[in-house]
Amino acid sequence: MRIRRLNRGLSLVEVLVAVMVFSVGLIGLAGLMLVSQRTNHSAYLRTQASFLAQSMADRMRGNIGGVWAELYNQTYPQTGTPPACSSGASCGMTDLAQRDRLAWSTQLTSLLPAPTATITCTRLSGMAVATELQAGGAPYDGLCTFVMTWSEASLSTTATSSQQTFAWVFQP
Repeated sequence: MRIRRLNRGLSLVEVLVAVMVFSVGLIGLAGLMLVSQRTNHSAYLRTQASFLAQSMADRMRGNIGGVWAELYNQTYPQTGTPPACSSGASCGMTDLAQRDRLAWSTQLTSLLPAPTATITCTRLSGMAVATELQAGGAPYDGLCTFVMTWSEASLSTTATSSQQTFAWVFQP
């Protein structure tokens, strides 16, 4: 009488293949998590750029005389000392624009990596408006353009950085 032995358990080759398949899956998952993290950070920086643009647009709407006088048409970030009106004294439109530019520059450099920005306001009509009306808050008859650039890690596998640009046109 012949006794048949049943093989029980796994062979070493089957275990090695299972470990290899599992390892490849984990490597793929790690790559997916890395791309996800980079993409989320990129979206975060674009959101910050949008908030920064809206913040400066609101500042400009609060000082429409400074927009008329082209006090915001600058390259950013800027450095300098805040005007005396920052400590509670009343501000004229020039001091207010300087305070706005410096405050916005501080936000720009703290929220975006290696940022640069330009603001350009261009009047649509060629007719002159009295200085009293401009300083008094007459609606600006043109468009302002924000262009912000910053450096961020690219989504490729190399450790390079790429320049990202946010451009926005609005009427203050």
